[in-house]
Amino acid sequence: MGKHEPHFVPRLLPAPEAAHYLGVSESTLRLLEIPRRKLGAKRLYDRFDLDAFASALPIEGESEGKTVCDHLFGVSS
Repeated sequence: MGKHEPHFVPRLLPAPEAAHYLGVSESTLRLLEIPRRKLGAKRLYDRFDLDAFASALPIEGESEGKTVCDHLFGVSS
């Protein structure tokens, strides 16, 4: 880590850093419906919005409205 690099994740991130944070390309990031904040001429992504987007993604192996344990307890759709 460089001498002047922060020792924390900044809250507002430019597109390249926001894309890296989510693990997607910048072009994919721009297609996602994630709001940006305006700070002067800059357009920045709020880390909280990025986290909320990631948390709302479906989990592989789970169907909508059901949990992994539903079949164990006899819950049917």
